[in-house]
Amino acid sequence: MPNSQIRIYTQKEQGEEWLRRYRGYLPVFACVLGFTETGLIPGISAAGRTPEDRKYTACADAEFLYYGPEHKPQYPLPPLAAGASPVLISRAVFESLKIPVHLFNAGLPQPPALPIIDLGGSPARCLSGGAAMEITTVHHLFQQGLLWGERLAANMQHKYVILGECVVGGTTTALAILAGLGIEADGKVNSSHPICNHAQKWALVQAGLEKMRGSRGQGEINFQSSMQNSVDPLKLAAAVGDPMQVVVAGMAIAASQRCGVMLAGGTQMLAVYALMSAIAQTYALSWQPEAVVVGTTRWVAEDPTGATVDLALSLGKGSLTQSGGTPALLATNLSFAESRYPQLRAYEQGFVKEGMGAGAACIAAHLSQDWQQQKLLAAIEAQLERLSTALD
Repeated sequence: MPNSQIRIYTQKEQGEEWLRRYRGYLPVFACVLGFTETGLIPGISAAGRTPEDRKYTACADAEFLYYGPEHKPQYPLPPLAAGASPVLISRAVFESLKIPVHLFNAGLPQPPALPIIDLGGSPARCLSGGAAMEITTVHHLFQQGLLWGERLAANMQHKYVILGECVVGGTTTALAILAGLGIEADGKVNSSHPICNHAQKWALVQAGLEKMRGSRGQGEINFQSSMQNSVDPLKLAAAVGDPMQVVVAGMAIAASQRCGVMLAGGTQMLAVYALMSAIAQTYALSWQPEAVVVGTTRWVAEDPTGATVDLALSLGKGSLTQSGGTPALLATNLSFAESRYPQLRAYEQGFVKEGMGAGAACIAAHLSQDWQQQKLLAAIEAQLERLSTALD
């Protein structure tokens, strides 16, 4: 029987088989950091109270994940409108279980203050311009992803890798990738806000895709019908994506041929799954879709202001994403309803929801060590308590 702390929302048989295969094993965690100027638009993201704060969110989260709460950071965790960074969740699990962590810089405005693997990327411009990244940068990052996917999966028989991300504004670039691949995603994505800002996201995506196609002044275009049969997925990523997406797509394609892969996140990783399906189909690359699952939190999977499950089901219907089919969507049943900390209880009101591999970390704890709700909550609260003490 699957662990009661893990729920499977799509592809139940595949999800159950994946969980059976990796029960009792510890993963390796790789987190890819990136940046898009889309994240600086006022109101687009709650992952940092101000646009200036959001410039440093990825650096701050990475520093906390690597060093822990007692370290005096160069980039402190940014203040949020409500809630606490999901990196507290990830750190609690990875520290307790001694899970290896590898951090990658796919394109940040400034280097993080920690040992990190620099992939030679660059930050993305705002997707609304339809020219987010140079195509040469996208090709380079994809090749880096393939290379590191092979390296991470080496000697990983019977084990799996978790591929996480930190990109502020990344649910909007995710929407752009999904729409550009012909997936009906408007109104279905998640956000760090308690009520998703769908209209703001969709307006940006429409602008970016119109400019990519050179279609100005024609009103709203049905991208589902007009783009799905002609788009090159790497050119799409260059036009409206962010640097994390192609790296993780490459990592997952390569790693899936040797071991299990858990894409750690919600909307952003569903977009990565769609992107890797399209890349593999377009460029005739070999991969193993059944080895790949998407792991997140129930706050994402059951977000009433999005449609995560419906979005996951939609991936198998796109003409460019059929090779991957519908992924198995898993989520931890972690609850903060009884936490003594209001910052954590805010998750139950829809704030934050996910990030830095938080959901996948919890799934790994359930899967490898049978951590139940109380043990997980205690470990996360201990991280927050240590952080509060360090800040005093």
